[in-house]
Amino acid sequence: MSAPLRPRPAGPSGPAASWDSAVPGARATSRLLTVGVVGAGRVGAVLGAALAAAGHRVVAVSGSSGASRARLALLLPEVPRRPVAAVAHAAADLLLIAAPDDRLAGVVTDLAEQGALHPGQIVAHTSGAHGLAVLEPAVAVGARPLALHPAMTFTGTPDDLARLDGISYGVTAPAELRPLAARLVADLGGVPEWVAESDRPLYHAALAHGANHLVTLVNEATDRLRDAGVSRPEKVLAPLLRAALENALRLGDDALTGPVSRGDAGTVQRHLARLAATAPESVPAYLALARRTADRAIAAGRLRPVDAQSLLGVLADSGREVAA
Repeated sequence: MSAPLRPRPAGPSGPAASWDSAVPGARATSRLLTVGVVGAGRVGAVLGAALAAAGHRVVAVSGSSGASRARLALLLPEVPRRPVAAVAHAAADLLLIAAPDDRLAGVVTDLAEQGALHPGQIVAHTSGAHGLAVLEPAVAVGARPLALHPAMTFTGTPDDLARLDGISYGVTAPAELRPLAARLVADLGGVPEWVAESDRPLYHAALAHGANHLVTLVNEATDRLRDAGVSRPEKVLAPLLRAALENALRLGDDALTGPVSRGDAGTVQRHLARLAATAPESVPAYLALARRTADRAIAAGRLRPVDAQSLLGVLADSGREVAA
């Protein structure tokens, strides 16, 4: 059993103080939002629980898989599961759609065509890759669109709730909904980052490149250490990677260290030779990152172009070998 969720403070006056003014047409008898959540995946279940902890009324949620039911038992045990259209009908104020990027448009279109949405209802999605355009079928029937993406990785467990404090949300909203969006993010304990519609793909690419590819990179390094006979690679990597991440966030390119930033062509050549013999699948990624690291080191003045010539030659030769 998990501990019960505690209400999350949402600013000096709490959420009840401003929703009537932020939501034109909100019911005078209830200043809190009536919320439905479509998709009890890792993101939807956690954000639904966070909204409930902030005092909003989560009245229905969809999710039929075994994993979804398990998440709901932990995070929203008293909220009834309903079919998607029924959730939309029940969500008088806010419908939160937490669907995978490539399925989002279909979910919105189906709800609009089924008459499950109603005028004035806020229809928000949690996709980082999409902005407001994907919600056009909802807008066509009178709903109001909001893109609300939490810049955080989720496990779908109660532990995620603590990680929401202070995180950023990539928000795209019509001008008239910005106060509402800001208030909603505050109720979730976060900070809004206003992202233009045209910049959503770039915003999402940056997050995926930084977070998702980091997981791949760390696991690649872990595997190669095991290949080198290290029995506990995570113990070796943890302090090094934490320091590298903190330095990169604080210092930018001035945090660069290692053979590429020094122009040590011989060392890099030996790396590539051993990788080719042991784990050839790792060579293309190493080459791509080494080239980009060299570019950034040169641009930042960490590596003089004259000192980079031998290194760049090694990378170019290895690249041709891989392509051959």
